[in-house]
Amino acid sequence: MEPMTIFWLIFAVAMAVLEGVTVQLVSIWFSIGGVAACVTSLFTDNIIIQAAVFVVVSGIALAVTRPLVRKMKRRGSEPTNADRFIGKTAVVITAIDNEKAQGMVKVDNEKWTARSKSGEPIAEGTSVTVSAIEGVKLIVKEK
Repeated sequence: MEPMTIFWLIFAVAMAVLEGVTVQLVSIWFSIGGVAACVTSLFTDNIIIQAAVFVVVSGIALAVTRPLVRKMKRRGSEPTNADRFIGKTAVVITAIDNEKAQGMVKVDNEKWTARSKSGEPIAEGTSVTVSAIEGVKLIVKEK
C-alpha cells in the first residue's frame, strides 16, 4: 500500500472518530473527502490531484448535507410546561440585577430566578411581564 493511501485512510478514520466523539457534524465532510482522496491515491501518486479530490468532495458533501443539518437543528427545541409562564405577570421578590447575576420573581405561586430583558435593574415589588425563558431563568420586562 502506498504511503499516501495509508495517510488518507488514517485521516478519514480520524475524522470519523472525531465526528463520533463530538456528535456535532463538524468533521464528517472531511471523513468523506478523505475516503475519496484515499481511493484516488490508488490510481495516481500525484498529491495535488489527491488534495484537489479531497477539497472538492468535502465541499460537495458540506453543500449537500448543510440544509439537512439546518433542518435538524431547528427541531431541537422542545416546548415545556414552563412555557405557560410567557406573557404572565410576575412580582419581583428579590431585586433583579443582571450584572450581579441576581434576582427572583414569583409567578403563579412559583419562585423563579429572573433576569431583566433590557439589562436594567428592577426593584423588589415591581410587577413585570415574563417575555422568555432561558434555561432555568425567566427573562422579564417591566410592565
